[in-house]
Amino acid sequence: MPHPYVLLSAAVSLDGYLDDTGPERLLLSSPADFDRVDEVRAASDAILVGAGTLRADNPRLLVNSPERRAARVAEGRPAYPLKVTVSGSGDLDPAANFWHTGGAKVVYTTDKGADRARGLGLAADVVPLGPDLDWRALLTHLRAGYGVERLMVEGGGRVHTQLLQQGLADELQLVVAPLFVGQPHAPRLFGPGGYQAGRLRLLETRRIEDVVLTRYEPTAPGTGPLPAAADHHWLRLACELAALCPPSDTAFSVGAVVVAADGTELARGHSREGGDPVVHAEEAALGKLDPADPRLAGATVYSSLEPCAHRASRPRPCARLILDAGVRRVVTAWREPDTFVTDADGTGLLTARGVEVLVLPEHARHAQEPNAHLRP
Repeated sequence: MPHPYVLLSAAVSLDGYLDDTGPERLLLSSPADFDRVDEVRAASDAILVGAGTLRADNPRLLVNSPERRAARVAEGRPAYPLKVTVSGSGDLDPAANFWHTGGAKVVYTTDKGADRARGLGLAADVVPLGPDLDWRALLTHLRAGYGVERLMVEGGGRVHTQLLQQGLADELQLVVAPLFVGQPHAPRLFGPGGYQAGRLRLLETRRIEDVVLTRYEPTAPGTGPLPAAADHHWLRLACELAALCPPSDTAFSVGAVVVAADGTELARGHSREGGDPVVHAEEAALGKLDPADPRLAGATVYSSLEPCAHRASRPRPCARLILDAGVRRVVTAWREPDTFVTDADGTGLLTARGVEVLVLPEHARHAQEPNAHLRP
């Protein structure tokens, strides 16, 4: 994957505040939940906070349990996750706890901010991202430059807001504390702006002493040429569906999912589903829907293999079925090889008619696994 798995972690009051306006940090979590957070940290490759959180809370961001640190070392990992902060200005306090505890550290900043940060003599790598902060570039660099596969983001509210609004958060872990803050100038978890349509998927609810942990997963597809975190989720599901196909020596095994703009799964299908030896995955999924369903116009079709542009078994190939359904966005893992059709180009057929097609090759191996017997 080009990006790490991004987990947003926060605790809020019942009225949605991260803190109050007092001089001391408001403790929202319970002792048992602080231990849970320590466990999540220990399972992460890196922990990220914004510069505002460093200034307001002066956190250490450590794995506190000696047993968990020892387990990380036994696994061949450093005792502490990489600590990451983000500052557009490079205005950082060299005396903050962040720099003097734990292991390796990195600052992501702008070109101008890098000069300022380097002048502070921080015990950290300083990585400029260009004239402006770019979250996609930051995440790509974390994965490629530091091998970070799982990133825990602990604040602040502005950082959480930006990652969610840009479709870069894979999971939200939210703890709700049984108290009210009620101060209009206190910091809130999320700010105004455009978020995903519809509802997030609830993964878990757990009582931890007097607080409640809820885990959510964004589900709404992306809306532009750049993939959202949910696009990876749905494409993984399509690849998993491909494994359900009855084996064949004359056709690919493919899975497909149709998802509405608000993240609602409309239908799913896979090749040779229901005993039909020639049905294709996209065909099986779209066939379960009313062609007049108004949600199709804003839907995304996820297919483990590029929709076909030519086929002998039925009069309309899958790319044509998608066009006829009015779908305007397709996400796939793997371009169709010449195994059965030479110069297959479902992507070309779709894009020529205005459909946006995203190919996410990081999922190709998963999509190819059920078809390994067909490859030379």
